Amino acid sequence: MPPANVTPKKMHFEKYEPWIPVQLTDRTWPDQRIDRAPTWCSVDLRDGNQALIDPMDPARKLAMFNELVAMGFKEIEVGFPSASQPDYDFVRQLIEEDLIPDDVIIQVLVQSRADLLERTYECLEGAPRAIVHFYNSTNPLQREVVFGLDRDGIVDIATTAARLARKLEDRIPGTEVRYEYSPESFTLTEPDFAIEICEAVMDVIEPTPDRPIVLNLPATVECFTANVYGDFIEWFGRTISRRDSVVISLHPHNDRGTGVAAAEFGLMAGADRLEGTLFGNGERTGNLDLVNVAMNLFATGVDPQLDITDIDRLRRTAEYANRLEVHPRHPYAGDLVYTSFSGSHQDAIKKGFAALPDDYDTWAVPYLPIDPHHVGRTYEAVIRVNSQSGKGGVAYVMSEERGLDLPRRMQVEFSKTIQNITEDSGTEIDPATMWAAFRHEYLPESPEFELVGHELHTKEGLTKVTAQVRRNGSHHTVVGEGSGPIGALVLGLRSEFDVDLDVVDYEEHAIGAGSDATAAAYVESIGHSGRPRWGIGLDPNITTASFKAVLGALERQLR
Repeated sequence: MPPANVTPKKMHFEKYEPWIPVQLTDRTWPDQRIDRAPTWCSVDLRDGNQALIDPMDPARKLAMFNELVAMGFKEIEVGFPSASQPDYDFVRQLIEEDLIPDDVIIQVLVQSRADLLERTYECLEGAPRAIVHFYNSTNPLQREVVFGLDRDGIVDIATTAARLARKLEDRIPGTEVRYEYSPESFTLTEPDFAIEICEAVMDVIEPTPDRPIVLNLPATVECFTANVYGDFIEWFGRTISRRDSVVISLHPHNDRGTGVAAAEFGLMAGADRLEGTLFGNGERTGNLDLVNVAMNLFATGVDPQLDITDIDRLRRTAEYANRLEVHPRHPYAGDLVYTSFSGSHQDAIKKGFAALPDDYDTWAVPYLPIDPHHVGRTYEAVIRVNSQSGKGGVAYVMSEERGLDLPRRMQVEFSKTIQNITEDSGTEIDPATMWAAFRHEYLPESPEFELVGHELHTKEGLTKVTAQVRRNGSHHTVVGEGSGPIGALVLGLRSEFDVDLDVVDYEEHAIGAGSDATAAAYVESIGHSGRPRWGIGLDPNITTASFKAVLGALERQLR
């Protein structure tokens, strides 16, 4: 009898309602293609750092800063110096030790409060360039619950901060100051008010095309689908004045799990700049994963303008600095993202590699969106074998690890052996264990039949073979004559050992090249049982290898 039908327990969905701030009927962003990289701004050292259980110490901060510089980031938010002494000290270290390259501009975050702004400008003394990023919350819930202010009161907070910031420039005359303003919780702010407060800030900052203001539009809480986000960004870009003096920047979080999609739709909708972290570290479900976005660009033929040629090094730095592991299935960077366990996937990948020339113009291998070599990975772990794997996975590992290109029907035969092992263990099988199983099955240390030596004589189209064979320690001289060496040996073995043996298929190839090359020979045989059995022989001499393969096939027939 089947189990009882299940009615899912009702969830309190009626406590929530959709928030759709903008719906464009004439949207254009879906027809756009991202054909160039945005301006990248890393917030690992501020937004990412504040989200850590164990915030970075100076050594970890400097390691992350240096990694970001080496990747090619030109804008890096290095801290919140007015809110944290460690952040203040780190910014001072960068300035005093002259650790900021000439083409990199540091960014510091500050709330729109007078005392915090003064502390921030004090920290920036001596910096060659800096972006002062000030913000205040603008959405209705924050206005009512946190600040108890109406719209005018919230605008006053932002503009008062902007005026003070301009005044404080006099305290750091040697620093080239640019400004970034964030209406925090932009995605939950009424569209008309988002425009109103940004325009008011711009009136104070007085941006120009040569000295634009960054208007950063944070999805502090991701609260609607990515397509609505695209509409909102396109609407904002159409509506804001002085567009040539504005850099529209996005700061998506990942509460709905669509941060990357929202960022890409936002770029299609006209945004110029992205803020995020390496591998998406951040509050709650994380910040925008900048490596993910950059690699998506790369995989579609767009220069990401970031160096991700050694993605494992970047991951090691992020894991060291954050003390958080990158998930093994994390896009592009995880341990398993270039790995297939499924048999059909493995077979397609193996055939894809075989069809791809070494000097290919365009990458094309099934199931692999990019060439792992391009991010510093190798092909060694592209295919890993467990109980779900098939012949393709087994064949790939044997080829990559041992140089053995197993014939197709031998792949089927050996994959059954491997499947038995993985089903018994309940987990994957590593290449060393697979090789041990292969040797046990096809190349035993103490074989029943062992080739000691052989001689060949050819006359009038016939080949005579005289082979010295040891069977279980007993010496035999095997003599046979046939149309070729293998046929002659088979006839001799039938006569000497009274066995039923036929060779139905034979393949060979070289492993390596030059004087170090080894011949690999594969023989498929049929015996009295009618079941095909394969044998393999390895030897620098191809004839010797083929004779060893025949003996191996015979031994497996007699088991």
